[in-house]
Amino acid sequence: MAKPALYIFGEVLFDHFPDGSAVLGGAPFNVAWHLQAFGQQPLFISRVGDDGTGKQVKQAMQEWGMNMAGLQTDSVHPTGKVQVDISDGEPGYLIVPEQAYDFIADETLQALPAAGLLYHGSLALRNPVSRQAWERLKAGCTGLVFLDVNLREPWWRKAEVLALAGEADWIKLNHVELAALQADNAPVETAMRRFIDDYRLQGLVVTRGKQGALAMDAGGNQVEVVPAQSMPVVDTVGAGDAFAAVLLLGLQLHWPLSLSLQRAQSFASALVGRRGATVHDPAFYRDFVTEWEI
Repeated sequence: MAKPALYIFGEVLFDHFPDGSAVLGGAPFNVAWHLQAFGQQPLFISRVGDDGTGKQVKQAMQEWGMNMAGLQTDSVHPTGKVQVDISDGEPGYLIVPEQAYDFIADETLQALPAAGLLYHGSLALRNPVSRQAWERLKAGCTGLVFLDVNLREPWWRKAEVLALAGEADWIKLNHVELAALQADNAPVETAMRRFIDDYRLQGLVVTRGKQGALAMDAGGNQVEVVPAQSMPVVDTVGAGDAFAAVLLLGLQLHWPLSLSLQRAQSFASALVGRRGATVHDPAFYRDFVTEWEI
């Protein structure tokens, strides 16, 4: 049986670090990049500027063998940019407005098969133009919707994020984001159960940094993973995206939830040992592909 298509919708940008370096990223782009390395050939739907950094995005995607059909070019707005600051090992983000990914055009989107797994974040829907494009995509897709919550100040509103939750089947967020979206300080397991019930989710995954992650499905089954204490950490930018990519891989390949969570933690732990959110060396992925028999 053919696998359903994978659609990854949202931002592509460059993370600019305090040392002056710039690394290609953006949560949806990172997810698509990893899935491509895992042999899944996702369609990444986004928009870049007609500028030097936009050309770098296109070149990187072409060299990585990614499908370019969903990448639009904007002659007015620049390719996305984020300033990253690292404090106590945790990244902070200054996200520039009016970027090309805010203007993904729905009229240029190709017709997509109904059977597909649609991933999106919350940041790229801050602008009505990209929001309209996402709504068109979702309307034509009868498959699962996976929401990767990224609450980035000042670009989110609680009511809007909760409305997106109501459109999703699976959600990934971190424990701080879960608390921000809940009305009380309930224990995380209680909050997760309530969140699943309130939004009729198939599953919810909560990442907790050094404490690992918790997952729960609609049946109340709960799985927990904890990272190895000895793992080296260079920076944590993109760790959640790596985690999300493997969760999507698990949904695509019908892995049990416990196995998906274990493998997601393993891959994210490997990624934080490197600088930036994407790895351009296919050898980095080879051991995972072999071990997981993808």
